[in-house]
Amino acid sequence: MVARSFSQILASHLVILIEVFLAESLDELGHASPRLSSRLEVESDLDGEMPCKSFVPAASESLKDISICVAILFVEGERINLTISRSSLLSFCGKVEEKMVTKVVDLRSDTVTKPTEAMRAAMASAEVDDDVLGYDPTAFRLETEMAKTMGKEAALFVPSGTMGNLICVLVHCDVRGSEVILGDNCHIYIYENGGIATIGGVHPRTIKNNDDGTIDIDLIEAAIRDPRGELMYPTTKLICLENTHANTGGRCLSVEYTDRVGEVAKKHGLKLHIDGARIFNASVALGVPVDRLVQAADSVSVCLSKGIGAPVGSVIVGSKNFIAKAKRLRKTLGGGMRQIGILCAAALVALQENVGKLESDHKKAKLLADGLNEIKGLRVDTSSVETNIVYVDIEEGSRTTGEKLFKYLEERGILLMGGCSSRMRIVLHHQISASDVQYTLSCFQQAVKGVQNEMDN
Repeated sequence: MVARSFSQILASHLVILIEVFLAESLDELGHASPRLSSRLEVESDLDGEMPCKSFVPAASESLKDISICVAILFVEGERINLTISRSSLLSFCGKVEEKMVTKVVDLRSDTVTKPTEAMRAAMASAEVDDDVLGYDPTAFRLETEMAKTMGKEAALFVPSGTMGNLICVLVHCDVRGSEVILGDNCHIYIYENGGIATIGGVHPRTIKNNDDGTIDIDLIEAAIRDPRGELMYPTTKLICLENTHANTGGRCLSVEYTDRVGEVAKKHGLKLHIDGARIFNASVALGVPVDRLVQAADSVSVCLSKGIGAPVGSVIVGSKNFIAKAKRLRKTLGGGMRQIGILCAAALVALQENVGKLESDHKKAKLLADGLNEIKGLRVDTSSVETNIVYVDIEEGSRTTGEKLFKYLEERGILLMGGCSSRMRIVLHHQISASDVQYTLSCFQQAVKGVQNEMDN
C-alpha cells in the first residue's frame, strides 16, 4: 500500500538524504549530479499516522515502526527503485542526519573561500622582503604576472578592492572638485562608503544602469560637462564601468560595448577605469581574453579574493606613470605593507589553479538557478545568470518572505546574505560542489513548503 503519511516524512528528509547521497556518489566518480524531480513514491508496510514536525526529525524516532520501504525515484525520466530495509534506513538516515546538522554551504559571497592547501604551502615558503623600503620579491612576481595578463605596463598590489578603486579614481581625478561618471547601481557608488567624495573630493555623477549592467552610451556622452561651464560645474575627468556587474546578477559587459565607451572617453579627453572585481569571470563567460576585454581601459582593479578565491587583496593595473602615482597614494591611505609576499604567494596559486575553475562555477550557478526557478513561489530570471551570481525573487502571493526563508535555510546550514524581504542573492565559488548545489535545491524546496505550512497553521 502507499503510506501517505510516510510520504510526507520523506518530503521532509528522505528526499534530501537520497538526493545528497546520489549527488555525492556521482560527484566522487566525476559525473554530473542528476537532476532529480520532486516526485517520489514510497511503498511501506507502515499503517497509521506519522506526523513530521521538524525538517530533519530524529531518524530513530520517526522511522522506528518501519520494517521495509521501497523508494521510487524518477531521475531524468528514468524510474529507479530503491529497496531499503529498516536497519539500512536507520543507519543511513542517522549518518546523513548527523552530517546534515554539521554541513554548511556558504553562498553569501565568493569572498568566503578558505585558502587551499597549495595556497597555505606557498604562503609558508614565500620569499619576502620589505615592500615599503624596496620591494617584496613575491609581490613583484604577482604584479609582473598581473600586468602581463591584463595587457598593461605595470601593476600594484593593494589590500582591498575598495582601496584599489579609490586609488584609481584619485589618480585620474587629481584635482578636488573633479567629476566621475558612473552607474547608479555600481559598487563604487553604493558599497565603498562614499570614499571618492569624502576622501578625494571627487563628485560622482550617476547614470541609470540598465538590467545588463551597461550604461547607455548617449547618456554618458550627454553627462560630460562642457568645459566652458567650469566656473559653475565640476570638471568631468573619468568614466567608470563595472565588469562583471554584481548588482545586476554578475552580468558581463561585452568587449564591443567597453570599446565604444573607451572611444567616447578618448574623444572628450577623459580616462576610463574598470572595476574588474570579477573580470576573470567575465572573460571566461564571454570567451574573450582578459587583456582584450580591458584593452580600452586606462586602469583596472582586479579582486583576488572574489572569483579566483585568494584570501586577501586586489591588484590595480595601468601605465608605469599611473602605477607610480598609485603607489604614493597607497602609502597615503595606509596601504603600504611590509612582507606582503605571504599574501601574494596565495594569489599566485589562485591565478594558476582557480581561473580554470570559473567555468564550472558558472555551470553550477546555472544549474542552481534552473532548479530554483522550478520551485513554486520562487522566480529566477535564468537568462540573466551569466556567471556565478544568482538572484532569487519571492513571488507575490507565495505566502512567504525572504526573512523567514533566510532563517529556515540558515538553520540547515545554507548561508545567504540577508537583506531584501522579496529577493535573495546567491554566489557560487570553487569550494561549492555539485552535491552542495543539490543539497541547496532540496533545502530551498523544503524551506518554501515549511514556511508556507507554518503560515497556514
